[in-house]
Amino acid sequence: MRSRTKELFGSVLLIVGASAALGQRSVLTWNYNNARWGANVQETLLTPSNVNSTHFGKLFSQPVDGAIIGKALYLPNVSVPNKGVHNVVYVATMNDTVYAFDADHNTGTSSIPLWKKRVLPNGATPVPIAVQRGGGVTGWNQVGVVSTPVIDASTGIIYVVAKDYLNGVVSNRLWGLSVTTGAAKFNPVRIAATFSSGGKTYTFNNSTQVNRPALLLSYGVIYIAFGSNGINGAEQGWVIAYGAATSTSPTPQFRGAFDDEPGRDTAAIWQKGGGPSADSAGNVYVETGDGPVVAGVNFGQSVLRLNRAGNGLTLGDWFTPYNWASLRSHDLDLNDSVLILPNQPGVHPYLAIAVGKEGTLYLLNRSKMGHLCSSCTSRDTQIVQELQRAVGLETGSLIYWNGRVYSSGMGAPIMAWSLSNGLLSNAPVDQSVKVTGGHSPVLSANGTTNGILWQLQGPGTTTSSPLQAFDAITLRRIYDAAQSAGRDSLPPFPHFAQLMGVNGKVYVGTNSSLVVFGLL
Repeated sequence: MRSRTKELFGSVLLIVGASAALGQRSVLTWNYNNARWGANVQETLLTPSNVNSTHFGKLFSQPVDGAIIGKALYLPNVSVPNKGVHNVVYVATMNDTVYAFDADHNTGTSSIPLWKKRVLPNGATPVPIAVQRGGGVTGWNQVGVVSTPVIDASTGIIYVVAKDYLNGVVSNRLWGLSVTTGAAKFNPVRIAATFSSGGKTYTFNNSTQVNRPALLLSYGVIYIAFGSNGINGAEQGWVIAYGAATSTSPTPQFRGAFDDEPGRDTAAIWQKGGGPSADSAGNVYVETGDGPVVAGVNFGQSVLRLNRAGNGLTLGDWFTPYNWASLRSHDLDLNDSVLILPNQPGVHPYLAIAVGKEGTLYLLNRSKMGHLCSSCTSRDTQIVQELQRAVGLETGSLIYWNGRVYSSGMGAPIMAWSLSNGLLSNAPVDQSVKVTGGHSPVLSANGTTNGILWQLQGPGTTTSSPLQAFDAITLRRIYDAAQSAGRDSLPPFPHFAQLMGVNGKVYVGTNSSLVVFGLL
């Protein structure tokens, strides 16, 4: 075991050391950090002056074997055996395949994947949608890898949750692959958990649960959140934790679980694919979807803070909007990652922002989140701030950059809200033209300068859905792929497709390819 452990973990320092020496950023997790700020602030190549249809556009694409639902991840200067040193972009598909591509080129030896790995047991397939059910909203025809993986740079492992179908049995499995070769670092772990509430024990159901949110790695623990891909009648919101592989424990071990609807159904944790968030203390935050509410027991339409407690997960605090019943009846659940803000001046230094399909911004005190105000009739008076229906329906994930919070909603402008003394401005300080689609944006910047906000427009079901870019200070549109449709068009992409930008490139996952944009 000792020699095998050395083989598994010994070469990782070469990767991390090379990256650090050259000062290039890695993208190890969804939206760049565990606070889910959505901003890459180490972008030195792309600026508002060179991102335009003359100098920026589609460079190339790489074919894949299924839809890319999650966000791409990135490591610079990876030494791939027998293939040299590459900047590497990683994606996973609904056909249960993980790919590692050269991030900068698709010519010569880089015209094919550096490696690819099927994350399926022998004889298994992705789960047919007829077995999974609930595919009408998403348009999926099978379920494989749905979520964004996470990379542990200290061990060189990319963690992936894949769903499979074997001999009539549906499983969710946690895989760990070498970032350099794609080889499995341990035998895949079938997700299993129980949760006790009210004197009863509830068992995680692999068949109905889908790991849609991105994975979270915090303080050596992998957090996997579950819900569904649409109402299938028996899903619940679960968060299940496993210890990440180490030299002394090469296989992840179960660390705890939380069920937000024990004995009930729905209240999925889906978050449009966004990951659970974590603060600097390692507390974990999630938003839940449509579901029943029984204060302190059942948590539909809620924001939860889960605390690490030895080998378990405990509910530390929570918030449920006063109008949760109306939100539920109109399918206006909370649907994005919780944005953890940097510490603020004022009476509430520890803040987070939640948002849902209704477009209301909830500014929460992480130390006292507010629970449910049973006497409130028009707004939630027990929380720090509430901006009702401010940002448009079907809101994308929020972004924090340079003292501003950015929002985007379907058929509404992208808006910038200033953050001062622990409060948001009551009105946006800047806004764009109206945009379509509910896709979550990302932001690139060089520190506090050259901010660019990127977003996919339209439903993604046709080639008329373009990539657009906005100056993050003025929110003036500076690039529209529709202006160069012959060159920059995208093939159809998935429901709530996701972007990732790093090192002068923007990566878009589609139903059949990874498309790369950059300077021409």
